Amino acid sequence: MKQLALIAAAPLLLAMQAPETPQSPAEIVAATTEEDWRPILPENLLIMTLGDGGEVLIELAPGFAPIHVANIRRLAREGWYDGISINRVQDNYVVQWGDASGNKPLPEGIERDPPEEYDFAMGDTYLAEFVNVQDGHYEQYSGYLSGWPVGHSPREDGVRSGTLVHCYGMVGVGRGDNPDTGTGAELYTVIGHAPRHLDRNIALVGRVIEGIEHLSSLPRGTGPLGFYEGPGERVPIASVRLASELEEAAQPRFEVMRTDSAAFRAYVDARANRTGWFIRPAGAVDVCNVNLPIRRAAAD
Repeated sequence: MKQLALIAAAPLLLAMQAPETPQSPAEIVAATTEEDWRPILPENLLIMTLGDGGEVLIELAPGFAPIHVANIRRLAREGWYDGISINRVQDNYVVQWGDASGNKPLPEGIERDPPEEYDFAMGDTYLAEFVNVQDGHYEQYSGYLSGWPVGHSPREDGVRSGTLVHCYGMVGVGRGDNPDTGTGAELYTVIGHAPRHLDRNIALVGRVIEGIEHLSSLPRGTGPLGFYEGPGERVPIASVRLASELEEAAQPRFEVMRTDSAAFRAYVDARANRTGWFIRPAGAVDVCNVNLPIRRAAAD
């Protein structure tokens, strides 16, 4: 009888010792607390309204491109973007908008020759906060810093140099040939596979956080580099406003998962080691496929 009892108990013992099923990325996000999220400030949120009423919301990154972002804020406050158009849609690459004529005067106070805000020094504080995701792809390390995709590598002088990464939905400043760096009057967003060869060559100033489907689904331009060939093809932009210009009750509110949190590290690990439907977990994840969680925040 004792032997039978031991045999009967064995399956229960094995079940008790079996490892728990790893949490999915969605389960990790669902289990976060308020401390795991940071709000997007109204002065860093652009609301671009297209002619058909579609809205594209863009978070600005003043910590990485302060002069270009200051230009963009001024252009928005002055209403300069109102009435411009989307002029380029290149498949698997970018959507670009600005003044198609190139003759619209810029308002007073715009920095017309901004410095190259393409990279920055990775000091000890940044290095301590940086969460590495990927090694040796364009940069020695690629990961997240202060909620943004960043790559960094040593320079010849030994200083580590960081740069924002051209992931899907990132927004950059169109420019001409060097030494022109663009003012922010011409902007673009990535709608395809991350074109990381553009990193350190153009100032990235933000990312689309909602409504990118209004841009990525547009008809592709038939001209060189995806430019539209005539006024009838261009998509009008009705207005671009900072959320801070709206009445407080009307301001859209968003939160971004803090990338210096334990929850984010667990989320990245789960994205790299998918279970459930996956037969063979990859054991790695591309920095642009982390899909940083961003959510609408509840009204106060």
